[in-house]
Amino acid sequence: MMQFAWYNYKQFALGKNELRPVTKNGYTGGMFGGLGGATIIDALDTLYIMELEDEFQEAKNWVEKSFDLDVKGDASVFEVNIRYIGGLLSAYYLTGEEVFREKVIRLGEKLLPAFNTPTGIPRGMVNFGSGVSRTWGWASLGSSILAEFGSLHLEFLHLTKISGNPVFARKVKNIRRVLNRTEKPKGLYPNFLSPVSGSWWAEHLRSGGGLGGSLQQIQIKGWSELLMMATRGDSSRIVASLNCKTAIETHLLQKSQEGLTYIAEWKGGVLDHKMGHLACFSGGMIALGAEDAEMGKRNHYMELAAQITKTCHESYIRTETKLGPEVFWFDFGSEATTSSPSESYYILRPEVVESYMYMWRLTHDPKYRQWGWEVVEALEKYCRIETGFSGIRNVYTTFPEHDNMQQSFFLAETLKYLYLLFSEDDLLSLEDWVFNTEAHPLPVGHIHSLDRAH
Repeated sequence: MMQFAWYNYKQFALGKNELRPVTKNGYTGGMFGGLGGATIIDALDTLYIMELEDEFQEAKNWVEKSFDLDVKGDASVFEVNIRYIGGLLSAYYLTGEEVFREKVIRLGEKLLPAFNTPTGIPRGMVNFGSGVSRTWGWASLGSSILAEFGSLHLEFLHLTKISGNPVFARKVKNIRRVLNRTEKPKGLYPNFLSPVSGSWWAEHLRSGGGLGGSLQQIQIKGWSELLMMATRGDSSRIVASLNCKTAIETHLLQKSQEGLTYIAEWKGGVLDHKMGHLACFSGGMIALGAEDAEMGKRNHYMELAAQITKTCHESYIRTETKLGPEVFWFDFGSEATTSSPSESYYILRPEVVESYMYMWRLTHDPKYRQWGWEVVEALEKYCRIETGFSGIRNVYTTFPEHDNMQQSFFLAETLKYLYLLFSEDDLLSLEDWVFNTEAHPLPVGHIHSLDRAH
């Protein structure tokens, strides 16, 4: 599947950010500031891990000869960080090739102007030419978005580690300080924070889906990373992660009439009884965090992780294609499904198979491999077309329309997590590696000392 996705990208879209497999051309998009090759950078570590040596060499050659950093457009700090910074860091750590180190440091420096705000909380967009930053037009009252500024931590610590420049670690350490001292309604993080005043916008709270999900994900992964190090450090991060899990369990965790456990969304004092595909990483997240909890709590969290993962599995098997919708609800007698056409699509997302991989690694219950294989079969049947893989617009029909997009994260995340699900546990061992939001593995090292020092 990886070879097929890569071959068609190379044939029809090399250098573009993503392949449009139906029309057999490339897609550039507007969120990377003029950078190209998002699929290449995202695929580097997957190709290497799968020992696809020829394909990896093709990707590396493109990075060496054609990856142009002298671009001048508006870039999403978050997307560039998780895909490009994360991908290049992983490629460097896996191979030791200097070209990846040199490129990632230069690119990291281009993101720094986004942090030039009164609070040090970065704005969501930065212009690579002028260095001028701005917030997204749709964000409430010029706010920065929780998931975006909250999930820069791991990559920026590693940028300091490989460059020796303390500025990267200082920037994200300041984000942690601002978050720690800011009031959190009901112990939960709202989605929007002003980079000028440092105050939250209203009480728009999320379950851990698109806007808030990456921060919750990176918190627990950061916690797990710290606990796995030889020298235990930063107890405040551990306490913050525990408090966050407790708040989610107290205010958002729900059980349906059928007994399905899900994490609802909180909006202005009202619970929305729905869960997004993006929130389905939380089964794996909770299981990963449970590994380092005290024994009584460990069993509790592992059971909770299993229940949430089962709910996300149900959202898949209740469709005609056996692929899950973007959003699924628990109301009006219908559970883990949606009736809205605007929520029925599947864009090759990885979050459900991510949880399967973690649950397999931590329990070795064979059902997780079985569930993962069902996803493989569904992808092959409904998403594979003649010239690549495409998302589909409606998971509830066996004749779905293709959306004409082979997302870069399909190669970075979905196929990688599936591969790891069926691999031996010592391939990218969870004791030695932590995965960023885009599934790029970063080594567990002594970066917590950088976090304290800077």
